Amino acid sequence: MTARMDDQSVAQRVLDHIANGTTDAGQDIWREPVANYRSEARLAAEIAQVFRRSPTPFCPSAALPEAGSYVAREAAGTPIVVVRGADGRVRAFRNACRHRGMQVASGSGCSKAFVCRYHGWTYNLEGRLRHIPHEEGFPGFDKEAHPLVPVAAEERLGLVLVNQDGLTPHDDSLDGLARLIGPDQRLFSSSERDFEVNWKILLEGFIEGYHIKSTHPESFLPYGFDNLNVIDLFGRHSRVTYPFQRIKKLAKVPPQERRVEGLLTNVYHLFPNVLITVLSRHTNVVILEPLAVDRTRQVTYALTNGGGDDPEALAEARRDAAFVGDVGLAEDRAVVQAIQRGLGSGANEVFTFGRFESAIVHFHRTLTAALGRS
Repeated sequence: MTARMDDQSVAQRVLDHIANGTTDAGQDIWREPVANYRSEARLAAEIAQVFRRSPTPFCPSAALPEAGSYVAREAAGTPIVVVRGADGRVRAFRNACRHRGMQVASGSGCSKAFVCRYHGWTYNLEGRLRHIPHEEGFPGFDKEAHPLVPVAAEERLGLVLVNQDGLTPHDDSLDGLARLIGPDQRLFSSSERDFEVNWKILLEGFIEGYHIKSTHPESFLPYGFDNLNVIDLFGRHSRVTYPFQRIKKLAKVPPQERRVEGLLTNVYHLFPNVLITVLSRHTNVVILEPLAVDRTRQVTYALTNGGGDDPEALAEARRDAAFVGDVGLAEDRAVVQAIQRGLGSGANEVFTFGRFESAIVHFHRTLTAALGRS
């Protein structure tokens, strides 16, 4: 499938599954070697051949609301800073001063220039080197030839995407998507947290609903369904839909008038390592940055689901985020960390992903192809 199903098609698919006691199911079984979660060589290849060669979301556009807004963090092991220029354009750079390599920005904020705190070399928002203290100490040094090193960046779908090697062509598999983050969505929090778990295990927990009954019996299950999902696959990416019980009321609504907002959760997986979870009152942009074979940094941006600067929309988003984060995600984290601890037990040579885990099957097939392995 090259584009998302529309609301009416999703609603009908869900209602049919409810009536028939079924769910979307894939055609294939995938057996992923456990060694691929433990191998340092495999992780190095994933970072070099996939993460750095893919146009990958770095942050939502809403994180850069005005000229001078910037976000600095490591992506695929490389310090990167993205900034909105005075012309409104978003640019990305390798976050390293051209003098001695000191990072010129940290965290997030808003600034008129980047000033290296080691020796004060100063760069404008377009990355050009504008000032060297005591410049006479560097005779013949050409400031114009030493800007911050650029990284390919573009804004699409309400996201800032970066491509570290700058060689990958436009990812047309995203063309079937409408804007994922709208202009009236406001960023209300961001966080970073490290987990002692391989990035793929952490990712897998987001993109299948086969575990809802056993993992979330008192948090999500009372509001949702056991093993009932709608799955879209588009290019390298996927979307898993988790309906709520209240979607049943759409059975009495004419098909062409059905709207699904507030009646389901959508989880988009943008290959390789980004998840966009669209919940009832808020949206999370979740970025999984591998730090080691057994350690992952989860960067999360939380946004309202519209409403602009309306205080009530913000309050609803915060309540929604508190429930999901405090209860459901804590349960998922406990499970994936236990899986990580079990990797070295020798019990499994492979993990078997079945027909109810087809988004995971799609992910591993895509990752294997990107690495050029059979």
